[in-house]
Order: sequence, then structure tokens, then C-alpha cells
Amino acid sequence: MDITIHTSVLAHDDPDAALSFYRDVLGFEVRSDVGQGAMRWITVGPVDQPSTSILLAPPAADPGITEVERRTIAEMMAKGTHGWILLATRDLDATFEKVRAADAEVVQEPTEQPYGIRDCAFRDPAGNLVRIRELR
Repeated sequence: MDITIHTSVLAHDDPDAALSFYRDVLGFEVRSDVGQGAMRWITVGPVDQPSTSILLAPPAADPGITEVERRTIAEMMAKGTHGWILLATRDLDATFEKVRAADAEVVQEPTEQPYGIRDCAFRDPAGNLVRIRELR
């Protein structure tokens, strides 16, 4: 088989804040931005990886979930327990400092983990956990 990861989805509750974080702080390019108001679907990705994207999507737009499920998702997002993504960089310290300087919520400073990687963690504006590991 020849399977690749094309797009991963993270929820947002403020499209402008999400766009600012992923574009201006992490340096991703905007590939599409459709919809209006809070109902915007924004696709971003690393400039040098055009075939890999993150879709930032409004969770309330899914017609297949109930109002109770919508409230549960909103509560989980507010607590930072709904979504997460794992990114990688060659310069973890510089990346950490840039993201911290943008006032992102720091969950973990750069740490050498006992299982052999060095990483850090933040929350994006919607509460999604963003872990960044160092490529060696």
C-alpha cells in the first residue's frame, strides 16, 4: 500500500485566533479559508510540505452531532482535552521561544523525555494540545 497523511482536523472556536496562531506564530501557510464568521474552515500547512495539511474546523458545524454532544465538545475544548497534534522541528529551543513570546499557553517547557525524545507542549487558542518534538 501507498498511504500518506493528507489532512488532520483540529477544532477551533475562534477562526481569527486559530489563523493567527497557525499562520503567524507557527509559520504555516494558509491553503484555504472558506465560510464566514465563526463558521470558517481554514486549511494550513508547512510551506515546504504542500501535501500535508491541518484543517481547522468549527465543531458546531457537524450536522451529525446532538446539542448535548456540542456542549460536551465545547466543555472539553475549554478544558484543553478535546484535540491534540504532534509536530516536529530541528530547533526546539528557538521554536519554543517564538511560540512562548506569542503568549501561547505553555504546558511543558523543552524536556528530555525518559523514552528518548526532547519535546515541549502548548495549547492553541481553542485549547488543543500542540506538542513539538525535536528532530535529531
